[in-house]
Amino acid sequence: MFDRLLSFLQGLPASSGDSDRADQDDPRIAATALMLHVIDADGIRKDSEKNRLKELLAATYDVEGANLSALLKDAERAEQEAIDLYAFTSVLKRHLDDASRVNFIEIMWEMVFADGVLHELEDNVVWRVAELIGVGQRDRIAMRQRVESKIGRKTEDTGKE
Repeated sequence: MFDRLLSFLQGLPASSGDSDRADQDDPRIAATALMLHVIDADGIRKDSEKNRLKELLAATYDVEGANLSALLKDAERAEQEAIDLYAFTSVLKRHLDDASRVNFIEIMWEMVFADGVLHELEDNVVWRVAELIGVGQRDRIAMRQRVESKIGRKTEDTGKE
């Protein structure tokens, strides 16, 4: 499941420069911030989720120690400072083709189910991100079902979709 996420993130280009503007246009930071946002949507960031994200980023970008901490810190800061998801989805929309956008939604579902639980707020975040990057309902639901069929899950939602 995370091998595909590794492959996807490795394909994202890094922004040049060290300015805040470069950070805002860095698809690695945008993708990481969205993944942080979705795992935080239920109000609980489990150590297992964050540790898995760290492992994934370390393997994908060949970063560790201070560099990994800096990437996570930049994404965390960007996520906390953002007033909406558009700050991140607009970056991804510029850098991803249609198939990659659908793939990113599948990756978002994989992050949602990383702890084995689907919360309705996580579902809502994925729905909003999908809409903002141009992934339709059919593809969003298909990606959810695909991930659900690969892994077991416990649902805390109201039975939507």
